[in-house]
Amino acid sequence: MLLTPDTFVRAPLPAMRNATAIVHVSPAMGARFTQYTAEFSADGVMPPCAVQRFLYVLEGEINIAGERLGSEGYAYFPVGSQTEITSAGNARVAVIEKPYMPLPLVPTDQQSSHDHPEDDRMILHFWGRNEHDMKSQSLGDGLEVRILLPEDPRFDFAVNTMTYQPGAALPMVESHVMEHGLLMLAGGGIYRLGDRWYPVTAGDFIYMAPWCPQWFGAFGPTPAKYLIYKDWNRC
Repeated sequence: MLLTPDTFVRAPLPAMRNATAIVHVSPAMGARFTQYTAEFSADGVMPPCAVQRFLYVLEGEINIAGERLGSEGYAYFPVGSQTEITSAGNARVAVIEKPYMPLPLVPTDQQSSHDHPEDDRMILHFWGRNEHDMKSQSLGDGLEVRILLPEDPRFDFAVNTMTYQPGAALPMVESHVMEHGLLMLAGGGIYRLGDRWYPVTAGDFIYMAPWCPQWFGAFGPTPAKYLIYKDWNRC
């Protein structure tokens, strides 16, 4: 599914104040997560949620427990977090929310240092991080990824940014069990979804269900960048 900004519908979510949401995908579509863009005005408030939540600041500045988080900053909150998100002025934030899937039980003699039952309930939330604090990793000529969440099996989803120099592309058509939510942040190019090809540009949102064939190439005059979610480390 490709959604372009001219189709976006805005509506407040429960307990939001001076803020509204563009819901891009949710379980109503068959997804196992919800992704939306929260748009804050002055004195905006977004309440805590009952599931785990990831935030990425697209524009402006938000406040989290007295700490300020600006553009390209991000935060993660585990299940049970009571942290409220506020904004003194206009801001836009990408939000991903997902019920947590605990790790399966593993026999004691196969456990690693990460396999402690209490860890499923004690993933620490964090904020104040900026995407550029994370080292970029090359995936080939002109293609870089920044991994925003720890590569730790306690986390049941991943969020990355991927940046393509003009002319760079994924090295293969992918098809896999993970589903994706993808928000174009900058530039543009061509996205293959299934057996169709779509021009995409900054502001577009793409949902990819499990096993959807997918490929991207950046064919504009400037680098292309997107924020991408995937479920992982569970089956």
